[in-house]
Amino acid sequence: MRDYRSVSETQDKSTPNNLTAGTGSPKGSESAPDAPVVKPVIRAAAAKRANASVIGMIIALLVSVAAFLPIVLMNPSPKSEGYRPNVDVGAIAQNAAGVAGFTPVAPRTGDTFSPNYARWESGTGTGVPTWEVGYLTPKESFIGLVQTARANPTWLLQQTKNAPVTGSRNAGGLDWELRDTGKGEKSMVLSHKGTTVVLTGTAQLDEFAVLADAVVKSLESNPAATVSPSATSSP
Repeated sequence: MRDYRSVSETQDKSTPNNLTAGTGSPKGSESAPDAPVVKPVIRAAAAKRANASVIGMIIALLVSVAAFLPIVLMNPSPKSEGYRPNVDVGAIAQNAAGVAGFTPVAPRTGDTFSPNYARWESGTGTGVPTWEVGYLTPKESFIGLVQTARANPTWLLQQTKNAPVTGSRNAGGLDWELRDTGKGEKSMVLSHKGTTVVLTGTAQLDEFAVLADAVVKSLESNPAATVSPSATSSP
């Protein structure tokens, strides 16, 4: 009679040698390949429904625009020239005369030049107290007016952006010194009746001439400047 126990013991002992530790797969076998990536596929019917929804939204938007467009065209927005403050240059100049030591100029330009500020500056930072007015010209450019009884070469260079003297221009019967930076900004300078007036901006010379003529008329109507302690800068 055969002893079947010896066969079972041999099989039991050989089994671990054919398996890799911890895996249960045959020793020396290659690892299983990665599973293939499955890309979702949108069915034709679903894609068609999605496209139909987008097209429907676009059509609805175009219908809305077409419905409101006639209303907008029949009610155009008013043409606005922008906000222009109501600045009474003459009244502010009279108020500043007491501290200025001279009557600040208040050029009469009618409605052609629109002032957007008028103020007296004590000159704390520069050491030169000044009367300042800003004008918007008929051609939508800007000219700033500065007047003082305490002008000096350094202050004048600052006001004219270090522009060199390029000539002179007659306005109001007086010769103004013309300075041009060559970059669009220019200045006209006049010393008359104890004060110095500087006009600086990007406007054309013909507009400078109109404002300069009005400045001269204002200067001629005002008394000459006098030295006032309140007009001098603090040491």
